[in-house]
Amino acid sequence: MITRFALFEGKIHEGQTEAFRKAILEEVLPKWQAFPGVLAVRVNFAEFRDEGAPEFPLILAISYPDLAAVNTALASPVRAESKEATESVLARYFTGRIHHHVTQANEVVL
Repeated sequence: MITRFALFEGKIHEGQTEAFRKAILEEVLPKWQAFPGVLAVRVNFAEFRDEGAPEFPLILAISYPDLAAVNTALASPVRAESKEATESVLARYFTGRIHHHVTQANEVVL
């Protein structure tokens, strides 16, 4: 399984945490779920971090069966819709940057 992470590095605007989270879940999550080939979408909102650690208010993980599925999803029209929805939410609530990391996932569920 391949997981593509989006790390939202930065800060949510003061007093806007709940509005940011609600907007992500209502406006953007449906777009992420619509990517072709997606197996799972995990939206992880930060609760706390180690002292001195960089701030990641959101870490998104979207899993696919293989790299071909990732490439298909990234080439799909849904990506443009997702990007537009994400940018709309970020413009209202977030200052920072997003970077992506593609990993080979080895999940052990106990």
